[in-house]
Amino acid sequence: MKRFCMSLSSGLRVFSLRVLGFEIDAVNSVQFSNHTGYTHWKGQVLNSDELHELYEGLKLNNVNKYDYVLTGYTRDTSFLATVVDIVRELKQQNPSLVYVCDPVMGDKRNGEGYMYVPRDLLPVYREKVVPVADIITPNQFEAELLSGRKIHSQEEALAVMDVLHSMGPDTVVITSSDLPSPRGSDYLIALGSQRIRRPDGSVVTERIRVDMLKVDAVFVGTGDLFAAMLLAWTHKHPNNLKVACEKTLSAMHHVLQRTIQCAKAQAGEGQKPSPAHLELRMVQSKKDIEDPEVVVQATVL
Repeated sequence: MKRFCMSLSSGLRVFSLRVLGFEIDAVNSVQFSNHTGYTHWKGQVLNSDELHELYEGLKLNNVNKYDYVLTGYTRDTSFLATVVDIVRELKQQNPSLVYVCDPVMGDKRNGEGYMYVPRDLLPVYREKVVPVADIITPNQFEAELLSGRKIHSQEEALAVMDVLHSMGPDTVVITSSDLPSPRGSDYLIALGSQRIRRPDGSVVTERIRVDMLKVDAVFVGTGDLFAAMLLAWTHKHPNNLKVACEKTLSAMHHVLQRTIQCAKAQAGEGQKPSPAHLELRMVQSKKDIEDPEVVVQATVL
């Protein structure tokens, strides 16, 4: 049975999901000459009226039938509100639809949080987007913004994920954090929490931690890649967040290792790779995306 997904944002997501067997209707929330990791870029940003017009075209042809919706980077509050309206309408006609939201707002730099979207998006995410989302993939800074709580320890991170669960989503993955890893300073920690509803109506929560080897480079698109693959692997393993995250992060490991190796070779010995050198090697990693060798292990907490 085919699975249909509406994806708003990048081609990285579309490629990953198509490779993993999903039929995708891609809506380019931005149409840029290149990603913004380069010094210069040109292009257009889709506004809320244009998004509404595209969706109306789908409705008129009765092809607005989806199992998943996936969204990422957005800079405009009205656009984000239109996304929420579309998701609500799609859920009315398909109550089992899963909305995966990557709430892209900011990150930490030198230990300090900074936002790369207007701050007025935060209340829209808190009050409208997160309550209709089924899966969210914030980084630590974004999780802190959404919950209104700081994270200084694993216990505080788990409490923040409980707050985010209470807002709506059954699955929360904090994709990266600055928490210390028991494996040392060469590792980053990701944390996940999934509420599983049993047939008798009871709810159990699975929590996991993943220690990931750092890669000494700055990539653009890793969040897009993570969200798309988590969507696919949670579809294939709906009640096993541990396995879904292991496959997602193992595939990312292979993509990033291949990318950095190719980038260093292109840049030359002793030279720093450029943004062009560090474009993610997606096509070359097709087999790793389809069937990743699991090299990243998750710990059940």
